[in-house]
Amino acid sequence: MARSKPSDATAPGGKAGRGPNSGRGRSGSTASGKASKLDKKGQPKVGRLKKFANQVGMIKQAYTLTRKNDPKLPWIMLIAFLVVAGLVELVGILLSSPFVFIPLAVVTGGLAALILFGRRAQGSAYRQVEGQPGAAAWVLEGMRGDWRVSSGVAGTAQMDAVHRVLGRPGVILVAEGAPTRVRGLLAQEKKKVARVVGDTPIYDIVVGDGEGQIPLRKLSNHVMKLPRNLSAAEVNALGRRMSAMGGGRMPVPGGPLPGGKQMSISQRQVRRRG
Repeated sequence: MARSKPSDATAPGGKAGRGPNSGRGRSGSTASGKASKLDKKGQPKVGRLKKFANQVGMIKQAYTLTRKNDPKLPWIMLIAFLVVAGLVELVGILLSSPFVFIPLAVVTGGLAALILFGRRAQGSAYRQVEGQPGAAAWVLEGMRGDWRVSSGVAGTAQMDAVHRVLGRPGVILVAEGAPTRVRGLLAQEKKKVARVVGDTPIYDIVVGDGEGQIPLRKLSNHVMKLPRNLSAAEVNALGRRMSAMGGGRMPVPGGPLPGGKQMSISQRQVRRRG
């Protein structure tokens, strides 16, 4: 008499005993692991296409903002494109290779228009923020490189302010406001910093258009041209010592204008192409 096979027999171990969905757990966890990759700052990584799209959106936003304050911008960019592209194509004609030089003419013309756009966008941004509270802090925070900015470390009720910058030159104190008031603020802050940093160079700058002052539009270049007196390791060590001094003690506007974030885009993103 033949024995009947039990219907509820357990499956044998090994590969044969794995269910049809048993292999999907690993692939699913692997996929989720890939999707949750983080960058050095602990933020989710952004794809190259998305980064490119974000940059294009920022440039478009900066162009729209600049065009409102500079109606001649499209025509100036067009003239720059035609002049540069025409000169390159003229060289191609003289060399009997006009068609070969067409791509180069288009690229160089577009580059010239983009550089001109960056210059005028930056100039327009500076003209809008000049003379407003927080303008110097906005410029300092937009500088390229390892600059550690503490905005509003000292100030007055009239919105005069002193900002502290730590970088390779040493410690830079930048004051904005009425010269008669900020000179005293600078002197007091310089004494406090000197007790902490010792022999480290300390520079003091007053932003303005008067004698002995630095115009706002030239502030970034002036700071970045200061001599490099410290190494990167010395800057890090000095930063740890200065952390005991704390950051800003007075409220400084996040942007000198309503829509300061848009102005930051114009300054940082477009300037790199200028």
